[in-house]
Amino acid sequence: MAKQHRSVKKKKLGNYPHTMVVFSISLALFVIGLFGLLLIHAGKLSEKVKESIEMQLYLDKNLTGVQLANIKKKLAAKEYVAIKGDTAQVRFVSKEEGAKKFLETTGEDFTSFLGENPLRDAYVLNIKAENTTPVLMKGIQNDLEDVEGVFEVQYVESSFIESINTNIQKVSIILLGFAAILLVVVTILINNTIKLALYSQRFLIRSMQLVGATGYFIQRPFLNRAAWQGVVSGIIASVLLFALMQYAYTEIEELKELRNVEQTYILMGALLVIGCIIGFLSSFRAVRKYLRLSLDELY
Repeated sequence: MAKQHRSVKKKKLGNYPHTMVVFSISLALFVIGLFGLLLIHAGKLSEKVKESIEMQLYLDKNLTGVQLANIKKKLAAKEYVAIKGDTAQVRFVSKEEGAKKFLETTGEDFTSFLGENPLRDAYVLNIKAENTTPVLMKGIQNDLEDVEGVFEVQYVESSFIESINTNIQKVSIILLGFAAILLVVVTILINNTIKLALYSQRFLIRSMQLVGATGYFIQRPFLNRAAWQGVVSGIIASVLLFALMQYAYTEIEELKELRNVEQTYILMGALLVIGCIIGFLSSFRAVRKYLRLSLDELY
């Protein structure tokens, strides 16, 4: 009867809460992945805000269709012009379109009392996000004014551009700060979860020590298990994130414009690595702790 009791007790002590550990790590990785998606979409949003800044190139009068086409070709070849898909963001606005837009905005038809349309044909182009600093924009303006057929180049004031860049930088720093804090919290959570799970196997570790097993031999199965649990948890968290993204894109159509597939895949791969590394190190620390405890301390 006593032998049977000891056998049952040993079996209970050998039990390991796999489901609880995987669930806890998956939840922690899902939270940090969710914040990672927020950073990715925020970065894409800031890029779009910067690229929404337009430069207006007013052209010389009486240009032929061939000359207009040549100017557009030159503008599209500029390395600082934003590209959407495979198309350079260069748009032609005729003086008739300009007059119509002015009428819609102000309600005044200046052509009726001037007798003619004094506006000029123009090209409107968007600049790549990395080139939207005040200094670079000024240089771009000078470069575009040297293009043959261009009369004048205008864009929003540098103070406005600088304000956009400053605000985006502040938001990015705040988000990165929260991400760092969240990573620390997740690491502590996963570490405590694994320590709690290994607490139930402290006597099994001691039994292996008593029969002469080396520290490496005792640690190896625990470390392998922790690493695989981290990978599995990372996969589960990634699947949940992917499902959440697809649902969000279905419900909010505009979010699709902010997605970055490459960075999202990198994030999901990072979750697998983070889960594996944190699980491995947490298990390593916990097993080493129980290897060093005396029998009295184990109780």
